[in-house]
Amino acid sequence: MNKQSKIYIAGHRGMVGSAIWRALEAEGYTNLIGKTSKELDLRNQTAVNNFISTEKPDVIIDAAAKVGGILANSQYQYEFLLENMQIQNNLIDAAHKHEVSKFIFLGSSCIYPKLATQPLKEEDLLTGPLEPTNDGYAIAKISGVRLCKAIRDQYGKDFVSLMPTNLYGPFDNFDLKSSHVLPAMIRKFHEAKANSEPVELWGSGTPMREFLHVDDLAQAVIFAIENKLPEHLYNVGTGTDVTIKHLAETIQNIVGHTGEIIWDSTKPDGTPRKLMDVSKMNNIGWKASTTLEEGIKDTYKWFLSNVENYKEVKM
Repeated sequence: MNKQSKIYIAGHRGMVGSAIWRALEAEGYTNLIGKTSKELDLRNQTAVNNFISTEKPDVIIDAAAKVGGILANSQYQYEFLLENMQIQNNLIDAAHKHEVSKFIFLGSSCIYPKLATQPLKEEDLLTGPLEPTNDGYAIAKISGVRLCKAIRDQYGKDFVSLMPTNLYGPFDNFDLKSSHVLPAMIRKFHEAKANSEPVELWGSGTPMREFLHVDDLAQAVIFAIENKLPEHLYNVGTGTDVTIKHLAETIQNIVGHTGEIIWDSTKPDGTPRKLMDVSKMNNIGWKASTTLEEGIKDTYKWFLSNVENYKEVKM
């Protein structure tokens, strides 16, 4: 790919898509395109097909998805399964029909079985039952991975799937009803500090999670754009994890909250552990560079700069 290649980023205003856009611009790519959901409904097959036919991008990056935490995933299984399949199927099929040179499909570590041996390897896919609380989202993403693999195997096209671990960073979702654990904690500790209150968190604090700053994922996407990856599926993460309790204490320290943390063990923990084996990506030349503490500081700084907007829109 050259710096004038036309690159369409689906979901360019989301946390992941906007990070990829910023990173590509910083690397000198000048022909980036994106459409808001109002301008292009990715669930509409005809609209997506017409858009790709007209624009003829060289690369499509699928960073568009319906996402959420444990609460949202468990309550809206139908929407998470249906809408994510609609989005990715429309994009993948249009890319195939209109001879798009490269397609990068972004998923999640939740595609792997709940009790798979740690760390999670790409070969673990479809070897056991999924975590029930995000079954719909995971099945949708698994179908996207298999669809890209089928096109790659059957037609020899450069379609690749990148599965990031838990992401966070600027433009994250801090809405407590639909956010993931790290941004939810940032907001909870921030508000508790302002109100001199304790913080109540779900579960026991013992599950272990791996967290990747979204800017590191953006660099992995650029690596996939600039290189033809030899396999169809790659894990993208740091290769290290921490307990939820450690995460909470790290965020508490960075935010400056000094009150009590109360763990509600009647609430679900989710998957006991999710650590990615990232040796395949590391071995071909990509590695994450942002430490968890650095990443949380960066994310909290962004949150503080945008907190009034979140109060207006989300609270």
